[in-house]
Amino acid sequence: MDKLKPSSPNSSPLTPLDFLERAATVYGDCPSVVYNNKTYTWSQTHRRCLQLASSMSAAGIKRQDVVSVVAPNTAVMYELQFAVPMSGAVLNNVNTRLDARTISVLLRHGESKLVFVDCLSRDVVLEAMSLFPPNTPRPPLVLITDDDEPPEFSSLTVDFICTYESMVEKGDPNFVWIRPISDWDPMVLNYTSGTTSAPKGVIHCHRGIFIITIGSLIDWGVPKQPVYLWTLPIFHANGWSFPWGMAMVGGTNVCLRRVEVSTIYGLIKRHAVTHMCGAPVVLNMLTSSANSKPLDNPIHILTAGAPPPATVLFRTESQGFIVSHGYGLTETAGLVVSCAWKRKWNHFPANERARLKSRQGVKIAGFTEMDVIDPRSGESVKRDGSTLGEVVLRGGCVTLGYFKDPEGTSKAMKSDGWFYTGDVGVMHPDGYLEIKDRSKDVIISGGENISSVEVESILYTNPAVNEAAVVARPDDHWGETPCAFVSLKSGLTKRPTEKEIIDFCREKLPRYMVPRTVVIKEELPKTSTGKIQKFVLRDIAKQMGPRRASRI
Repeated sequence: MDKLKPSSPNSSPLTPLDFLERAATVYGDCPSVVYNNKTYTWSQTHRRCLQLASSMSAAGIKRQDVVSVVAPNTAVMYELQFAVPMSGAVLNNVNTRLDARTISVLLRHGESKLVFVDCLSRDVVLEAMSLFPPNTPRPPLVLITDDDEPPEFSSLTVDFICTYESMVEKGDPNFVWIRPISDWDPMVLNYTSGTTSAPKGVIHCHRGIFIITIGSLIDWGVPKQPVYLWTLPIFHANGWSFPWGMAMVGGTNVCLRRVEVSTIYGLIKRHAVTHMCGAPVVLNMLTSSANSKPLDNPIHILTAGAPPPATVLFRTESQGFIVSHGYGLTETAGLVVSCAWKRKWNHFPANERARLKSRQGVKIAGFTEMDVIDPRSGESVKRDGSTLGEVVLRGGCVTLGYFKDPEGTSKAMKSDGWFYTGDVGVMHPDGYLEIKDRSKDVIISGGENISSVEVESILYTNPAVNEAAVVARPDDHWGETPCAFVSLKSGLTKRPTEKEIIDFCREKLPRYMVPRTVVIKEELPKTSTGKIQKFVLRDIAKQMGPRRASRI
């Protein structure tokens, strides 16, 4: 048997781009993308992506050139997830809520050769271009418009070479797209969301994206031809791989420019939506808004991005959503851990079901290994649900590394064969993972480790609290103590005071975990994917100065 070796027939590189060709064959006359009043079929989407890839190649885009996109969840954004890598380029989706300085830094760091810019992001991208140092090459820009008729070229600034639609129109629909030479060819460059204030360029290859796409569909149990509503930003880890996944199962992608509760419920009813994804903040928004309403038919919703409070999960399922919960990072291109549900849990009380579902869970099919280890000993922690350690991962969809950052790559991907996530968690006796915090968010007060997530989960049980985040504040006596930032629900007949919120926590938490400081704000700072920016709140807590010791 040792004479049987890999050969051309069995060694074609894996790539999720093949899913689009298959969709055009199997589901060619079925709807692929719905946006505003336009509906495309899978054969139309396939043809448009080929035309755009053709135009990019004709414009000089080569293998492994970086092509950036600054756009929300429109039909164009969906097409670009295929068209850019079909030209041989590396796709770089840019967060639309970043400021001009950050966008400028990312475009220069990624050495972008072409940038597709949504019309509403035009000004911030032009400002980003103006921040390029003298004699630094600026990438040409292509304008994406929402209009049926693109504007006259004369109405564009000289920075834009053409419009998106004009690039599509002049492309060759019979273009032979550029296949990867190897599984390991880079396909996407994603910058981390910036909750730690220092985004890193994460590189994923065709093989990794293929693996996570297949694994995500299987784990979530997505059927053929679902109707998927894009409430999760595609620029966030490529929408957890579901742009390619929806092509594989011939789904209908319902796109929307803004995530607004009234718009979401309108689209759900109009298009009979069956699936959607979103961070816990989206679940909270869908169920606490004045526009919230019980669903006519159940909708599967997958949540991740931050540990969801059990209270929010309970409220979401009461509304008629079927919630699945998972865990992943930009570095894994999607969710590699999920709270695999057991049928017997359906008979448990609602509060217990919500508590179980708030755990991150077990590795998905197709992923190699997940564990929680003690960073000092390198050994697995006890499976007791309380011993803290760092979450480590190993699998085919883990990033190739950080772009131009060998030190960061070696720090995260150590010689012991694990990828170190920086997340702190526990393993329960049944083998399910529960995230307790980011390592930098653990509060050490008087020698005791305090999980900010655990304190936040209690704050969310307060009926007046809309959002909650807990960070460390310097303390003269304890070193640091919990400082809670909360926003309150609208329409309250009586707004609680800071002291009343502290008293509420005191009734439910050990003394050392009770927030010593509560700050009520209109809204907490968040990334575009709904993660609360704790580094911003940590800075505020530090600026408040050390808290004087007192009894509580």
